[in-house]
Amino acid sequence: MGAFRANLDAIAERLSTRGVTLPLEEYRELDKSRRAAITESEQLRAEQNNLSKEIGKLRKEGANTDEIQLRSRQMGDRATELAKQVEEVDKRFRDLLAGVPNVPHESVPVGRSADDNVVVRTSGEPRQMDFEPQAHWDLGPALGILDFDRAAKITGARFALYMGLGAKLERALINFMLDTHSNEHGYTEVLPPFVVNSDSLYGTGQLPKFAEDLFKLEKTDYWLIPTAEVPVTNIYRNETLDAEKLPIRFCAYTPCFRSEAGSYGRDVRGIIRQHQFQKVELVKFSRPEQSYEELDKLTADAEDILRRLGLPFRTMLLCTGDMGFSSAKTYDIEVWLPGQNGYKEISSCSNFEAFQARRANIRYKAGKKAELLHTLNGSGLAVGRTWVAVVENYQQKDGSVIIPEALRPYLNAEVITASAELK
Repeated sequence: MGAFRANLDAIAERLSTRGVTLPLEEYRELDKSRRAAITESEQLRAEQNNLSKEIGKLRKEGANTDEIQLRSRQMGDRATELAKQVEEVDKRFRDLLAGVPNVPHESVPVGRSADDNVVVRTSGEPRQMDFEPQAHWDLGPALGILDFDRAAKITGARFALYMGLGAKLERALINFMLDTHSNEHGYTEVLPPFVVNSDSLYGTGQLPKFAEDLFKLEKTDYWLIPTAEVPVTNIYRNETLDAEKLPIRFCAYTPCFRSEAGSYGRDVRGIIRQHQFQKVELVKFSRPEQSYEELDKLTADAEDILRRLGLPFRTMLLCTGDMGFSSAKTYDIEVWLPGQNGYKEISSCSNFEAFQARRANIRYKAGKKAELLHTLNGSGLAVGRTWVAVVENYQQKDGSVIIPEALRPYLNAEVITASAELK
Protein backbone atom coordinates (compact mmCIF):
# COMPACT_ATOMS: atom_id res chain seq x y z
CA MET A 1 0.00 0.00 0.00
CA GLY A 2 2.89 2.33 0.73
CA ALA A 3 4.22 2.12 -2.82
CA PHE A 4 0.72 2.71 -4.17
CA ARG A 5 0.24 5.85 -2.06
CA ALA A 6 3.72 7.14 -2.92
CA ASN A 7 3.22 6.73 -6.69
CA LEU A 8 -0.49 7.46 -6.94
CA ASP A 9 -0.40 9.83 -9.93
CA ALA A 10 1.97 7.68 -11.99
CA ILE A 11 -0.07 4.54 -11.30
CA ALA A 12 -3.31 6.33 -12.14
CA GLU A 13 -1.87 7.51 -15.45
CA ARG A 14 -0.70 4.02 -16.44
CA LEU A 15 -3.98 2.40 -15.36
CA SER A 16 -5.88 4.89 -17.49
CA THR A 17 -4.47 3.04 -20.52
CA ARG A 18 -6.56 0.07 -19.34
CA GLY A 19 -9.67 2.23 -19.23
CA VAL A 20 -9.52 2.41 -15.44
CA THR A 21 -10.14 5.69 -13.62
CA LEU A 22 -8.96 5.75 -10.03
CA PRO A 23 -10.91 7.79 -7.44
CA LEU A 24 -7.85 9.92 -6.71
CA GLU A 25 -9.56 12.38 -4.38
CA GLU A 26 -10.89 9.56 -2.22
CA TYR A 27 -7.40 8.04 -2.02
CA ARG A 28 -5.87 11.40 -1.15
CA GLU A 29 -8.45 12.10 1.57
CA LEU A 30 -7.87 8.68 3.06
CA ASP A 31 -4.12 9.20 2.96
CA LYS A 32 -4.48 12.66 4.50
CA SER A 33 -6.61 11.37 7.39
CA ARG A 34 -4.20 8.47 7.91
CA ARG A 35 -1.17 10.73 8.07
CA ALA A 36 -2.95 13.11 10.46
CA ALA A 37 -3.91 10.23 12.77
CA ILE A 38 -0.38 8.84 12.77
CA THR A 39 1.16 12.26 13.44
CA GLU A 40 -1.21 12.98 16.34
CA SER A 41 -0.65 9.50 17.76
CA GLU A 42 3.13 9.89 17.65
CA GLN A 43 2.88 13.26 19.38
CA LEU A 44 0.66 11.79 22.11
CA ARG A 45 3.03 8.89 22.70
CA ALA A 46 5.94 11.30 22.97
CA GLU A 47 4.01 13.42 25.48
CA GLN A 48 3.09 10.27 27.39
CA ASN A 49 6.74 9.35 27.67
CA ASN A 50 7.53 12.79 29.04
CA LEU A 51 4.68 12.51 31.53
CA SER A 52 5.90 9.09 32.64
CA LYS A 53 9.29 10.60 33.46
CA GLU A 54 7.60 13.45 35.31
CA ILE A 55 5.40 11.02 37.27
CA GLY A 56 8.45 9.06 38.32
CA LYS A 57 10.19 12.21 39.46
CA LEU A 58 7.14 13.45 41.44
CA ARG A 59 6.73 10.08 43.15
CA LYS A 60 10.31 10.22 44.35
CA GLU A 61 9.53 13.61 45.80
CA GLY A 62 6.36 12.24 47.45
CA ALA A 63 4.05 14.52 45.43
CA ASN A 64 0.52 13.66 44.32
CA THR A 65 0.42 12.34 40.73
CA ASP A 66 -3.32 11.64 40.30
CA GLU A 67 -3.98 14.51 37.93
CA ILE A 68 -0.97 13.88 35.74
CA GLN A 69 -1.72 10.15 35.63
CA LEU A 70 -5.27 10.93 34.46
CA ARG A 71 -3.85 13.08 31.65
CA SER A 72 -1.51 10.25 30.66
CA ARG A 73 -4.37 7.73 30.55
CA GLN A 74 -6.45 10.11 28.46
CA MET A 75 -3.57 10.46 26.03
CA GLY A 76 -3.21 6.68 25.86
CA ASP A 77 -6.93 6.25 25.18
CA ARG A 78 -6.77 8.83 22.43
CA ALA A 79 -3.69 7.15 20.89
CA THR A 80 -5.51 3.80 20.93
CA GLU A 81 -8.50 5.42 19.23
CA LEU A 82 -6.21 6.90 16.56
CA ALA A 83 -4.57 3.53 15.99
CA LYS A 84 -8.01 2.06 15.29
CA GLN A 85 -8.67 4.90 12.85
CA VAL A 86 -5.45 4.05 11.00
CA GLU A 87 -6.50 0.39 10.87
CA GLU A 88 -9.89 1.35 9.43
CA VAL A 89 -8.25 3.57 6.80
CA ASP A 90 -5.82 0.80 5.88
CA LYS A 91 -8.71 -1.64 5.54
CA ARG A 92 -10.51 0.82 3.29
CA PHE A 93 -7.35 1.15 1.21
CA ARG A 94 -7.06 -2.65 0.94
CA ASP A 95 -10.72 -2.96 -0.07
CA LEU A 96 -10.26 -0.33 -2.77
CA LEU A 97 -7.02 -1.87 -4.00
CA ALA A 98 -8.67 -5.30 -4.24
CA GLY A 99 -10.68 -3.96 -7.17
CA VAL A 100 -7.76 -2.23 -8.91
CA PRO A 101 -6.12 -4.19 -11.78
CA ASN A 102 -2.40 -4.65 -12.19
CA VAL A 103 -0.32 -1.86 -13.72
CA PRO A 104 0.72 -2.73 -17.32
CA HIS A 105 4.41 -3.22 -17.99
CA GLU A 106 6.02 -0.41 -19.98
CA SER A 107 6.49 -2.72 -23.01
CA VAL A 108 2.74 -3.39 -23.31
CA PRO A 109 1.20 -1.49 -26.26
CA VAL A 110 -1.54 0.98 -25.39
CA GLY A 111 -4.89 0.05 -26.85
CA ARG A 112 -8.59 -0.24 -26.14
CA SER A 113 -9.56 -3.70 -27.40
CA ALA A 114 -8.38 -6.89 -29.12
CA ASP A 115 -8.20 -4.90 -32.36
CA ASP A 116 -5.10 -3.18 -30.93
CA ASN A 117 -3.21 -6.38 -30.07
CA VAL A 118 0.08 -6.97 -31.90
CA VAL A 119 1.13 -10.12 -33.77
CA VAL A 120 4.66 -10.96 -32.61
CA ARG A 121 5.16 -14.20 -34.58
CA THR A 122 3.38 -16.85 -36.60
CA SER A 123 4.13 -20.54 -37.07
CA GLY A 124 2.93 -22.82 -39.83
CA GLU A 125 0.59 -22.17 -42.70
CA PRO A 126 -3.09 -23.08 -42.65
CA ARG A 127 -3.62 -26.27 -44.67
CA GLN A 128 -5.19 -25.81 -48.07
CA MET A 129 -8.12 -28.22 -48.28
CA ASP A 130 -9.78 -29.28 -51.54
CA PHE A 131 -13.12 -29.56 -49.76
CA GLU A 132 -15.23 -27.40 -47.45
CA PRO A 133 -13.84 -27.99 -43.94
CA GLN A 134 -16.34 -28.85 -41.22
CA ALA A 135 -16.45 -27.39 -37.74
CA HIS A 136 -15.87 -29.76 -34.84
CA TRP A 137 -19.50 -29.48 -33.71
CA ASP A 138 -20.43 -31.29 -36.94
CA LEU A 139 -17.40 -33.55 -37.26
CA GLY A 140 -17.47 -34.84 -33.67
CA PRO A 141 -21.09 -36.03 -33.62
CA ALA A 142 -20.73 -37.49 -37.14
CA LEU A 143 -17.76 -39.57 -35.96
CA GLY A 144 -19.55 -40.61 -32.77
CA ILE A 145 -16.84 -39.08 -30.56
CA LEU A 146 -18.71 -35.99 -29.30
CA ASP A 147 -22.27 -35.70 -28.02
CA PHE A 148 -23.86 -32.40 -26.98
CA ASP A 149 -27.45 -33.55 -26.68
CA ARG A 150 -26.75 -36.24 -24.11
CA ALA A 151 -24.45 -33.92 -22.18
CA ALA A 152 -27.28 -31.39 -22.02
CA LYS A 153 -29.59 -34.15 -20.76
CA ILE A 154 -27.09 -35.12 -18.06
CA THR A 155 -26.33 -31.57 -16.95
CA GLY A 156 -27.34 -28.68 -19.21
CA ALA A 157 -26.02 -26.30 -21.83
CA ARG A 158 -22.30 -25.74 -22.30
CA PHE A 159 -21.25 -29.26 -21.33
CA ALA A 160 -19.87 -31.97 -23.60
CA LEU A 161 -19.75 -35.76 -23.60
CA TYR A 162 -16.69 -37.34 -25.24
CA MET A 163 -16.89 -40.96 -26.35
CA GLY A 164 -14.58 -43.65 -27.74
CA LEU A 165 -11.54 -42.21 -29.48
CA GLY A 166 -12.87 -38.74 -28.66
CA ALA A 167 -12.39 -39.42 -24.94
CA LYS A 168 -9.07 -41.13 -25.59
CA LEU A 169 -7.88 -38.15 -27.69
CA GLU A 170 -8.61 -35.81 -24.77
CA ARG A 171 -6.69 -38.07 -22.38
CA ALA A 172 -3.84 -38.47 -24.88
CA LEU A 173 -3.48 -34.71 -25.19
CA ILE A 174 -3.32 -34.32 -21.40
CA ASN A 175 -0.62 -36.99 -21.07
CA PHE A 176 1.33 -35.67 -24.05
CA MET A 177 1.35 -32.13 -22.62
CA LEU A 178 2.31 -33.22 -19.10
CA ASP A 179 5.05 -35.55 -20.37
CA THR A 180 6.53 -32.87 -22.62
CA HIS A 181 6.51 -30.15 -19.96
CA SER A 182 7.77 -32.35 -17.11
CA ASN A 183 10.28 -34.45 -19.05
CA GLU A 184 11.65 -31.88 -21.49
CA HIS A 185 10.72 -28.33 -20.42
CA GLY A 186 11.82 -28.57 -16.79
CA TYR A 187 8.50 -28.37 -14.93
CA THR A 188 7.59 -30.40 -11.86
CA GLU A 189 4.21 -32.07 -12.26
CA VAL A 190 1.71 -31.53 -9.46
CA LEU A 191 -1.87 -32.69 -8.97
CA PRO A 192 -3.60 -30.06 -6.81
CA PRO A 193 -7.09 -29.99 -5.26
CA PHE A 194 -9.85 -29.02 -7.68
CA VAL A 195 -11.66 -27.14 -4.89
CA VAL A 196 -10.18 -24.07 -3.17
CA ASN A 197 -11.09 -21.60 -0.44
CA SER A 198 -11.75 -17.87 -0.75
CA ASP A 199 -8.24 -16.90 0.41
CA SER A 200 -6.76 -18.80 -2.53
CA LEU A 201 -9.03 -17.04 -5.03
CA TYR A 202 -8.24 -13.67 -3.46
CA GLY A 203 -4.51 -14.40 -3.76
CA THR A 204 -4.63 -14.94 -7.51
CA GLY A 205 -7.08 -12.10 -8.14
CA GLN A 206 -10.39 -13.82 -8.91
CA LEU A 207 -12.00 -12.57 -5.69
CA PRO A 208 -13.69 -10.33 -4.88
CA LYS A 209 -14.15 -8.81 -8.34
CA PHE A 210 -14.98 -11.91 -10.39
CA ALA A 211 -17.12 -13.97 -8.02
CA GLU A 212 -19.92 -14.21 -10.57
CA ASP A 213 -17.59 -16.06 -12.95
CA LEU A 214 -17.11 -18.86 -10.42
CA PHE A 215 -19.05 -21.82 -9.04
CA LYS A 216 -19.35 -21.84 -5.24
CA LEU A 217 -20.20 -24.93 -3.20
CA GLU A 218 -23.32 -24.23 -1.16
CA LYS A 219 -22.94 -23.65 2.60
CA THR A 220 -19.13 -23.78 2.45
CA ASP A 221 -16.17 -21.51 1.80
CA TYR A 222 -15.20 -23.80 -1.08
CA TRP A 223 -15.19 -22.95 -4.78
CA LEU A 224 -14.60 -25.05 -7.90
CA ILE A 225 -11.37 -23.91 -9.52
CA PRO A 226 -11.59 -21.83 -12.72
CA THR A 227 -8.00 -22.83 -13.57
CA ALA A 228 -5.08 -24.70 -11.99
CA GLU A 229 -3.40 -21.31 -11.63
CA VAL A 230 -5.36 -20.85 -8.40
CA PRO A 231 -4.34 -23.92 -6.36
CA VAL A 232 -0.82 -24.11 -7.80
CA THR A 233 0.04 -20.44 -7.16
CA ASN A 234 -1.33 -20.78 -3.63
CA ILE A 235 0.97 -23.69 -2.84
CA TYR A 236 3.32 -21.06 -1.40
CA ARG A 237 0.80 -18.60 0.03
CA ASN A 238 2.12 -17.00 3.25
CA GLU A 239 5.57 -18.53 2.69
CA THR A 240 9.06 -17.16 2.12
CA LEU A 241 11.14 -19.13 -0.40
CA ASP A 242 14.88 -19.53 -0.66
CA ALA A 243 16.09 -17.36 -3.54
CA GLU A 244 18.52 -20.09 -4.60
CA LYS A 245 15.56 -22.36 -5.45
CA LEU A 246 14.04 -19.87 -7.90
CA PRO A 247 12.70 -20.09 -10.49
CA ILE A 248 10.28 -22.82 -9.47
CA ARG A 249 8.29 -24.29 -12.37
CA PHE A 250 5.14 -26.38 -11.97
CA CYS A 251 2.79 -27.98 -14.49
CA ALA A 252 -0.61 -29.35 -13.56
CA TYR A 253 -3.60 -30.99 -15.18
CA THR A 254 -7.02 -30.10 -13.77
CA PRO A 255 -10.59 -29.81 -14.89
CA CYS A 256 -11.70 -26.16 -14.79
CA PHE A 257 -15.12 -24.76 -13.98
CA ARG A 258 -16.43 -21.36 -15.07
CA SER A 259 -19.89 -19.87 -15.05
CA GLU A 260 -18.98 -17.77 -18.12
CA ALA A 261 -21.01 -14.88 -16.75
CA GLY A 262 -21.08 -12.05 -19.25
CA SER A 263 -20.07 -14.28 -22.16
CA TYR A 264 -23.55 -15.28 -23.31
CA GLY A 265 -23.82 -15.14 -27.07
CA ARG A 266 -20.09 -15.79 -27.52
CA ASP A 267 -18.87 -19.16 -28.84
CA VAL A 268 -22.22 -20.76 -28.12
CA ARG A 269 -21.60 -23.65 -30.51
CA GLY A 270 -19.19 -26.46 -29.85
CA ILE A 271 -16.69 -26.79 -27.01
CA ILE A 272 -14.78 -23.52 -27.28
CA ARG A 273 -16.47 -21.96 -24.23
CA GLN A 274 -17.72 -24.54 -21.73
CA HIS A 275 -18.70 -24.56 -18.06
CA GLN A 276 -16.33 -27.52 -17.56
CA PHE A 277 -13.15 -28.13 -19.51
CA GLN A 278 -9.68 -29.61 -19.07
CA LYS A 279 -6.44 -27.69 -19.06
CA VAL A 280 -2.74 -28.22 -18.47
CA GLU A 281 -1.36 -25.18 -16.67
CA LEU A 282 2.20 -23.86 -16.35
CA VAL A 283 3.00 -21.83 -13.22
CA LYS A 284 6.29 -20.15 -12.27
CA PHE A 285 7.72 -18.39 -9.22
CA SER A 286 10.61 -16.12 -10.18
CA ARG A 287 12.95 -13.44 -8.96
CA PRO A 288 11.78 -10.06 -10.32
CA GLU A 289 14.87 -9.52 -12.45
CA GLN A 290 14.35 -12.89 -14.19
CA SER A 291 10.58 -12.86 -14.63
CA TYR A 292 10.36 -11.48 -18.17
CA GLU A 293 12.94 -13.97 -19.39
CA GLU A 294 10.82 -16.65 -17.72
CA LEU A 295 7.70 -15.29 -19.44
CA ASP A 296 9.36 -15.71 -22.84
CA LYS A 297 10.39 -19.27 -21.93
CA LEU A 298 6.93 -20.15 -20.66
CA THR A 299 5.33 -18.85 -23.86
CA ALA A 300 7.83 -20.83 -25.96
CA ASP A 301 7.02 -23.99 -23.98
CA ALA A 302 3.31 -23.59 -24.72
CA GLU A 303 4.06 -22.89 -28.41
CA ASP A 304 6.19 -26.04 -28.57
CA ILE A 305 3.16 -28.23 -27.95
CA LEU A 306 1.44 -26.76 -31.02
CA ARG A 307 4.56 -27.16 -33.14
CA ARG A 308 4.88 -30.83 -32.18
CA LEU A 309 1.25 -31.35 -33.11
CA GLY A 310 1.76 -29.59 -36.44
CA LEU A 311 -0.90 -26.97 -35.74
CA PRO A 312 -0.59 -23.46 -37.27
CA PHE A 313 -0.69 -20.65 -34.73
CA ARG A 314 0.14 -17.04 -34.08
CA THR A 315 1.28 -15.32 -30.88
CA MET A 316 -0.23 -11.97 -29.93
CA LEU A 317 1.03 -9.34 -27.48
CA LEU A 318 -2.09 -8.03 -25.77
CA CYS A 319 -2.63 -4.30 -25.50
CA THR A 320 -3.42 -2.53 -22.23
CA GLY A 321 -7.17 -2.59 -22.85
CA ASP A 322 -7.36 -6.34 -23.52
CA MET A 323 -5.27 -7.78 -20.68
CA GLY A 324 -6.60 -9.77 -17.76
CA PHE A 325 -7.19 -8.10 -14.39
CA SER A 326 -4.06 -9.48 -12.66
CA SER A 327 -1.61 -9.35 -15.56
CA ALA A 328 1.24 -6.92 -16.16
CA LYS A 329 2.00 -8.40 -19.60
CA THR A 330 0.28 -11.16 -21.60
CA TYR A 331 0.93 -13.14 -24.76
CA ASP A 332 -2.06 -14.95 -26.25
CA ILE A 333 -1.36 -17.93 -28.48
CA GLU A 334 -4.06 -18.44 -31.08
CA VAL A 335 -4.45 -21.67 -33.05
CA TRP A 336 -5.87 -21.86 -36.58
CA LEU A 337 -9.30 -23.54 -36.82
CA PRO A 338 -10.21 -24.26 -40.46
CA GLY A 339 -13.79 -25.23 -39.61
CA GLN A 340 -14.30 -21.71 -38.26
CA ASN A 341 -11.95 -20.00 -40.73
CA GLY A 342 -10.06 -18.10 -38.06
CA TYR A 343 -7.66 -18.11 -35.12
CA LYS A 344 -8.86 -18.87 -31.59
CA GLU A 345 -7.02 -18.38 -28.30
CA ILE A 346 -5.58 -21.61 -26.94
CA SER A 347 -3.19 -20.24 -24.32
CA SER A 348 -2.75 -17.03 -22.40
CA CYS A 349 0.75 -16.57 -20.91
CA SER A 350 1.14 -13.82 -18.33
CA ASN A 351 3.60 -12.21 -15.97
CA PHE A 352 1.78 -10.89 -12.92
CA GLU A 353 4.93 -9.40 -11.43
CA ALA A 354 4.28 -8.93 -7.68
CA PHE A 355 0.50 -8.49 -8.01
CA GLN A 356 -0.46 -12.01 -6.91
CA ALA A 357 2.51 -12.37 -4.56
CA ARG A 358 1.39 -9.26 -2.68
CA ARG A 359 -2.15 -10.54 -2.30
CA ALA A 360 -1.04 -14.07 -1.38
CA ASN A 361 2.00 -12.94 0.67
CA ILE A 362 4.59 -14.97 -1.24
CA ARG A 363 8.16 -13.78 -0.75
CA TYR A 364 11.73 -14.85 -1.39
CA LYS A 365 14.83 -14.22 0.65
CA ALA A 366 18.29 -13.69 -0.80
CA GLY A 367 19.93 -11.93 2.14
CA LYS A 368 18.43 -10.63 5.34
CA LYS A 369 15.38 -8.99 3.77
CA ALA A 370 12.41 -10.86 2.33
CA GLU A 371 11.02 -9.43 -0.92
CA LEU A 372 7.91 -10.11 -2.99
CA LEU A 373 8.65 -12.48 -5.86
CA HIS A 374 6.99 -12.54 -9.29
CA THR A 375 4.43 -15.13 -10.40
CA LEU A 376 3.69 -16.24 -13.96
CA ASN A 377 1.38 -18.71 -15.60
CA GLY A 378 -0.02 -19.85 -18.90
CA SER A 379 -2.01 -22.68 -20.44
CA GLY A 380 0.16 -25.40 -21.79
CA LEU A 381 -2.47 -25.90 -23.31
CA ALA A 382 -6.24 -25.66 -23.03
CA VAL A 383 -6.98 -29.31 -23.76
CA GLY A 384 -10.48 -28.98 -25.22
CA ARG A 385 -9.43 -26.30 -27.65
CA THR A 386 -6.43 -28.40 -28.67
CA TRP A 387 -8.84 -31.28 -29.27
CA VAL A 388 -10.86 -28.98 -31.54
CA ALA A 389 -7.72 -27.88 -33.37
CA VAL A 390 -6.60 -31.47 -34.00
CA VAL A 391 -10.01 -32.60 -35.23
CA GLU A 392 -10.52 -29.60 -37.52
CA ASN A 393 -6.97 -29.35 -38.91
CA TYR A 394 -6.52 -33.09 -39.50
CA GLN A 395 -9.96 -33.79 -40.97
CA GLN A 396 -10.14 -35.58 -44.30
CA LYS A 397 -12.57 -35.30 -47.19
CA ASP A 398 -14.30 -38.55 -46.16
CA GLY A 399 -15.01 -37.15 -42.68
CA SER A 400 -12.27 -39.11 -40.91
CA VAL A 401 -9.54 -37.48 -38.80
CA ILE A 402 -5.84 -38.33 -39.04
CA ILE A 403 -4.16 -38.53 -35.63
CA PRO A 404 -0.95 -36.42 -35.38
CA GLU A 405 2.20 -38.53 -35.13
CA ALA A 406 3.09 -37.11 -31.69
CA LEU A 407 -0.15 -38.55 -30.26
CA ARG A 408 -0.14 -41.98 -31.89
CA PRO A 409 1.86 -43.69 -29.12
CA TYR A 410 -0.79 -42.51 -26.63
CA LEU A 411 -3.78 -43.62 -28.73
CA ASN A 412 -2.47 -46.74 -30.45
CA ALA A 413 -4.35 -45.54 -33.53
CA GLU A 414 -3.62 -43.50 -36.64
CA VAL A 415 -7.07 -42.38 -37.74
CA ILE A 416 -10.49 -41.69 -36.25
CA THR A 417 -13.35 -43.02 -38.35
CA ALA A 418 -17.08 -43.10 -37.70
CA SER A 419 -18.13 -45.61 -35.04
CA ALA A 420 -21.77 -46.47 -35.54
CA GLU A 421 -22.03 -48.23 -32.18
CA LEU A 422 -21.12 -44.99 -30.34
CA LYS A 423 -23.68 -42.74 -32.06
